[in-house]
Amino acid sequence: MAIHVDIVSAEGAIFSGDAEMVFAPAKMGEVGIAPRHAPLLTTLRPGAIRVQTSEGEKAFYVTGGILEIQPHLVTVLADSALHAHELDESKALEARERAREALAGKHGEVDLTAAQAALVEAEARYRASQQLKGHSG
Repeated sequence: MAIHVDIVSAEGAIFSGDAEMVFAPAKMGEVGIAPRHAPLLTTLRPGAIRVQTSEGEKAFYVTGGILEIQPHLVTVLADSALHAHELDESKALEARERAREALAGKHGEVDLTAAQAALVEAEARYRASQQLKGHSG
């Protein structure tokens, strides 16, 4: 038995296919989704989405968005999404450092909320790049 998965972002469709299991970074923690899962609607935090298919695991990175679960359908409406192989660990480290410098006020006036959001996203991107090393996308 499978569950259909659609991952889309403003840039377009990222993935559409059947899966045996899906793991996603829901706002309150990681959620595992199997076929016939109870309906659920939640927000996503930045992080990795892993889709287990009959051909193996496919991995993606999202910056946030909405997760809708129906018994036979998972829909991810991502703010932005990448295939795991598109994540660049060194760029993620640079973004994290820039965000930390912004929070420290090293570059003039600081928009604290924007700087904190940038740091959260950069940290998530770096963690995902570490977690998803070697996964196909």
